[in-house]
Amino acid sequence: MRRWALAIPILAAVLFLGAEAQAVQQGHQTERISGSAGDVLEDNPVGRLKVYVYDLPSKYNKKLLKKDPRCLNHMFAAEIFMHRFLLSSAVRTFNPEEADWFYTPVYTTCDLTPSGLPLPFKSPRMMRSAIELIATNWPYWNRSEGADHFFVTPHDFGACFHYQEEKAIGRGILPLLQRATLVQTFGQKNHVCLKDGSITIPPFAPPQKMQAHLIPPDTPRSIFVYFRGLFYDTSNDPEGGYYARGARASVWENFKNNPLFDISTDHPPTYYEDMQRSVFCLCPLGWAPWSPRLVEAVVFGCIPVIIADDIVLPFADAIPWEEIGVFVAEEDVPKLDSILTSIPTDVILRKQRLLANPSMKQAMLFPQPAQAGDAFHQILNGLSRKLPHGDNVFLKPGERVLNWTAGPPGDLKPW
Repeated sequence: MRRWALAIPILAAVLFLGAEAQAVQQGHQTERISGSAGDVLEDNPVGRLKVYVYDLPSKYNKKLLKKDPRCLNHMFAAEIFMHRFLLSSAVRTFNPEEADWFYTPVYTTCDLTPSGLPLPFKSPRMMRSAIELIATNWPYWNRSEGADHFFVTPHDFGACFHYQEEKAIGRGILPLLQRATLVQTFGQKNHVCLKDGSITIPPFAPPQKMQAHLIPPDTPRSIFVYFRGLFYDTSNDPEGGYYARGARASVWENFKNNPLFDISTDHPPTYYEDMQRSVFCLCPLGWAPWSPRLVEAVVFGCIPVIIADDIVLPFADAIPWEEIGVFVAEEDVPKLDSILTSIPTDVILRKQRLLANPSMKQAMLFPQPAQAGDAFHQILNGLSRKLPHGDNVFLKPGERVLNWTAGPPGDLKPW
């Protein structure tokens, strides 16, 4: 009780100043991101690169979406919206000879279970089939074996194409993608499923839906810590301890009765509104290190508390995550209350001012239509910063690097 009693004056101060920080969004007290990160975040990629979009048969993309429109609404939908964006983007070129980058639109997550979860099992064969197609019908893949190509792979563990980490590691990245640039939601340092040079992006969260749930910006933040989601996954991890590496279970066991923590498995209709009334929003790992909560927290100005060791966050060269978020090691979850209540009020206020910066929110979203500074443009910025291509991109005549017969036997079957 003593620890909670000490937290009450801290919480009271945060709530008072939290309302002030909310009002900041309508005033002039937003804080610009300092240094080169702010400049990178506001870069305009148009005129700095040209992208050729392969025209693939619809079975690789549009036909899949027509069969199951739910693919537009799940957190992996970035691959669909990136395709749509590029088709009308100013960086698109219809002349492949002048292209800096080549994009292959394959909707690898648009194979859903009845409950709406993507099945990754056909994804490697689908991707492999698409690569075989472009290598056969265009000369550009073969001259670089994909080193000037990029693919959007938003699965839980990217191009390892599995939702369970142990099995994803066992599979590894699809061998034919070893030279390509991967644009993926997954990111964890020194991990088999994150190759050097990948561009990590936020998962898709519906901008229009979030916009519809905005509340007055001067609403006090009366919730100290907020989280809604699973703490255990008994169906896939019946013995416990594997899901979220035990971090979510630790949150529940340690803080389910703590009055500073509003945590539950319930997902109320006021979920978005509740995040806007909260000072801190927990963003723990689940099966993968990331989730849409990170996007929602940033958009709603709730300080993200990131619990995922060694995570590589979206657009880390442009968004100052250390300045806007709080990082808590998985082993320190039992100390979460003391960690958060010990953060000085002025530090909290500065994080809230940074989160109130519109460019910060915009960079996390895939709006329709696209808008300056959004996630689409941050991806293009990442690609443009890789130019010009180095001498190691293009192969010598007759040179081959990739092994077309590598990988699990099941991946080599026709799709």
